[in-house]
Amino acid sequence: SSVGMAHLESIEPRRIIVRPTTQPGWEVCSTRAWHSCQRTPKCPGMFPNAQTLEAMTWIPGPYPGVELAVLERNPETGGVTVLRKFHSGITVPAHSHPAADEWVCVISGEWVEDGQTYGPGSILQCPRGVRHGPHHARTEVLSLTRFNGPLTVAP
Repeated sequence: SSVGMAHLESIEPRRIIVRPTTQPGWEVCSTRAWHSCQRTPKCPGMFPNAQTLEAMTWIPGPYPGVELAVLERNPETGGVTVLRKFHSGITVPAHSHPAADEWVCVISGEWVEDGQTYGPGSILQCPRGVRHGPHHARTEVLSLTRFNGPLTVAP
């Protein structure tokens, strides 16, 4: 399932208001040059697509206690960009991704692997087919993760 697109309507302190692309009169900005994009209903500005974590569609991941929110799919490669949520205390067993390289940026929480703790700002990469893990979520972990091919998992 894919996350619906939304357009930025306004920004207030600690609150972002978005409108779905199906809203009449709202469409994606025709220009990609942010400096020439006027903030109007037809072109809401530098970030014409916006979403909140609360509004995301979360689907079950490949292991219990892991949820995914799909941000982007590449129809040519099968690659995906996802937000991953690891519930506090879960351990994902050692595994590999036979069809894709994996890049991870930890946004929040603490993730432990091989005695090393990875926290916010940690960037990890694992080549396709290389076994890694187990991963233990010491706290709830949110990561931005990119797979350049289909998200498949092998023990």
